Amino acid sequence: MNIDMTKIANVILYMLHKQVKHLNDKKLSIMLFLIDYNHQKFCDKKIFNEEYIKNSRNPEPVVLSELFDIIANNEDLDEDDQRLYLIQELLDYLDIEVIENKNFIELKFLKMEEEFDESLFSKDELKTIQKIVNQYLETTPRNIANDCFKIDLVRDTLKNEIII
Repeated sequence: MNIDMTKIANVILYMLHKQVKHLNDKKLSIMLFLIDYNHQKFCDKKIFNEEYIKNSRNPEPVVLSELFDIIANNEDLDEDDQRLYLIQELLDYLDIEVIENKNFIELKFLKMEEEFDESLFSKDELKTIQKIVNQYLETTPRNIANDCFKIDLVRDTLKNEIII
């Protein structure tokens, strides 16, 4: 698990600062995919070191989705479970509210004291992040997911296979 939780936490802080509408775990996951996809396309590397698989509705970050499920279902993890360290690292930067809706559980992100630290990112990474965040500032999770299926690589990837 080489996922860069510090960068992910800081991107969430940036999105909260920019007041991204409809920001929940689903929209975040899709936006992280689009950020990594765009950055890899133009700079030949991903920002968050996450793998994304195709599911029926949208690209899904493998490790982060598992962490979100653990949080949403309030699962207990062993002290030495690496996933616990990743969750704690995320919670060092922000709080996560679990909202139980009629048919699903949604995670909302809440800013605490921490501020977005742009020094963690290169100029190119910041440019990619700003581009995607500005492009999808007002977009609903469903519409941003639909945009992913306009990408040839996403369409051509088989369900449950790695996209990037």
